[in-house]
Amino acid sequence: MFKTLFHVVKTTVRYKILVLVLFPIVVLIPIALMLAIYWGNTFAYQQLLIKVNTDLSVSHDIFNRIHNDYLSEIERLAESYHFRTALDVDNGLEINRLLENLKKDSQFTYLNLLDMDGNWLYSKKTYGTARGSSALLAAFQGTAKVGIEIFSGEDLKNISLDLAEQYVLPLIDTPRARATNRSIEERGMMIRALYPVKDSTGQVIAVLDGGVLLNGNFKLVDSIRDLAYGPGSLLAGSIGTVTVFLEDVRISTNVPLGPGERALGTRVSDDVRTQVLDNGKVWIDRAFVVNDWYISAYEPIQNMDGERVGMLYAGFSEKPFKNALWQALFVLILVFIFLMGLSITVAIKGAKSIFKPLELMSGVIDATRIGRVKRVGPVNSEDELGKLSHELDVMLDLLRERNQQIHEWAGQLEDKVKERTSELQKKNDDLVRTISVLRETRQQLVIAEKLAALGELTAGVAHEINNPTAVILGNLEIIIDEIGDVGKPIKDEIDLVIEQVYRIKDIINNLLQYASPDQFSSMTPPSEVDVNAVIEHTLPLVQHLCKSQKFTIPLQLEASIPVKINPKELQQVLVNIVVNAVHAIAASGDKISIASANWNDTGVVITVQDNGSGMTKEQLGQIFDPFYSTKEQGKGSGLGLSVSYGIIRRYGGNISVDSEPLSGTTFKIWLQQDAILIEDDVEIAEQLHAIKKN
Repeated sequence: MFKTLFHVVKTTVRYKILVLVLFPIVVLIPIALMLAIYWGNTFAYQQLLIKVNTDLSVSHDIFNRIHNDYLSEIERLAESYHFRTALDVDNGLEINRLLENLKKDSQFTYLNLLDMDGNWLYSKKTYGTARGSSALLAAFQGTAKVGIEIFSGEDLKNISLDLAEQYVLPLIDTPRARATNRSIEERGMMIRALYPVKDSTGQVIAVLDGGVLLNGNFKLVDSIRDLAYGPGSLLAGSIGTVTVFLEDVRISTNVPLGPGERALGTRVSDDVRTQVLDNGKVWIDRAFVVNDWYISAYEPIQNMDGERVGMLYAGFSEKPFKNALWQALFVLILVFIFLMGLSITVAIKGAKSIFKPLELMSGVIDATRIGRVKRVGPVNSEDELGKLSHELDVMLDLLRERNQQIHEWAGQLEDKVKERTSELQKKNDDLVRTISVLRETRQQLVIAEKLAALGELTAGVAHEINNPTAVILGNLEIIIDEIGDVGKPIKDEIDLVIEQVYRIKDIINNLLQYASPDQFSSMTPPSEVDVNAVIEHTLPLVQHLCKSQKFTIPLQLEASIPVKINPKELQQVLVNIVVNAVHAIAASGDKISIASANWNDTGVVITVQDNGSGMTKEQLGQIFDPFYSTKEQGKGSGLGLSVSYGIIRRYGGNISVDSEPLSGTTFKIWLQQDAILIEDDVEIAEQLHAIKKN
């Protein structure tokens, strides 16, 4: 194909010009667009990552400033006049009042005054002892300290039993998190501020120890979020989030887990934990946070001993930015498509002004080569191509004039020959048309004779058979009345005879309807029928064929949907098909199977399959034609399948056939559940088309 296309482009000026004009528009510009889209997407995400890195830096600074603010609160208390005076006079009640006021105002989790042994001074819990650490030791040596410390469950209980129980956090199973055997987190992350209290000589006499628990501290993360993600910092619909992790567990966050619920107890992915906690590096990228994609940044949180004990996270939801990006790219693509379409239109119209004269000249040359008179004519071009086309017309006019002069006398002789030849040709044409009309007329007469013969035959048969059947029915009624109860043993056989007499009348009516559907209007209305029962009632009608030919008819009746059809007509169709199958297996088989099944929710399908001699494709194309039969001469009229096909078509159904020589034949009768009796050919065609489509 490419070779042929290359040959066409190579040998045609039109396509050469089009390729030269359209190649940059159709190939190079789309490549540039894809590169622009790729660059735009990459650049946009780079900007988002830069923003989230800035957000993390802001959150880090705010987090550290909060540390220093708590230390400043303690320092102001320690250096206040009231506190110093109460401490000098050993006024425990006043000291406790000052501590409680600061604790309440600044929302400390605990605030204690420690002696040089680490015991709580003036505390209601006289047994209390401060948690020991290197920071506390530095405070005893006169250095103020503030930072993160991890308190164990026992440390929290030492502060308050209620506090320890309140902040026990169940861990939530989180995808991509590192495997763990823990089910709860009972430790606490504390901002601990230690300030040494010195006497007038500069000697440390006590230490103020205050702590703010970060577990569940929503006010802290919300205040950081409000400062880092103020109004106008994000697109509409995007939410900024800040999280404090104790190791890899979210202990304080505004990342939503559900409506009105925060994602406490969820854990960070193992990749983030490895880079941030294990390797001590900052992690910045897009990440799946709990239940949505976020542009995320993580940094390690170190305690006052420099150990990595948690993480600080800042991020915002990606979806609004991604939607805005794709909207911009979509607009860009639409603009590109419009501009490319406009460029192609202009390019093609411009190229036409070049190749149109060339095509006209090429057509004139081709016509001249085969002896036709053709000229380029006026061309809307004043360039070299326009001049060349005009000169070509002048040259061809001169050439034609010379040829006319040379062949003037020869032309007269040729005119005479052409005149005689034309007369003969006209007579031959008339003869051919006459023969064609005769053949068509003959064919129409043959068809008309067949139809007339079929009409006369069916009318005669109906007249000759309907009268005897009426006599039979009348005499049967007399016989039944005469024999009375004596006939009960053979009542089934008598009923079967009566049923078959009525079946004979139905068959005659169907034959009349097939031969003259416009004159036959009496039709038994359809009713809902159980096809399985009809099949079972049909078997006794063909059992007599077993006497001359041994065969079995296994049944597999699984249909459960009732269909609307005249049961006698369906029985007639089944008998016709089974009899044909018996004749087909006469020489090569011994089995005819009948099955029924639901056809989706539309209706049922009845399958009649034999393992007989089968049919060729040519025979399959004619089996429903009237008077066509594959049986030996004298063994069939060729009307059985035609009548059967007409019956099923009237009820909106179809008959399909599948057969191969020596491989048997399968007939399938498709019947609809809500069939509407139809007689018009157009309605039948539409109904069959719907069945095939289903």
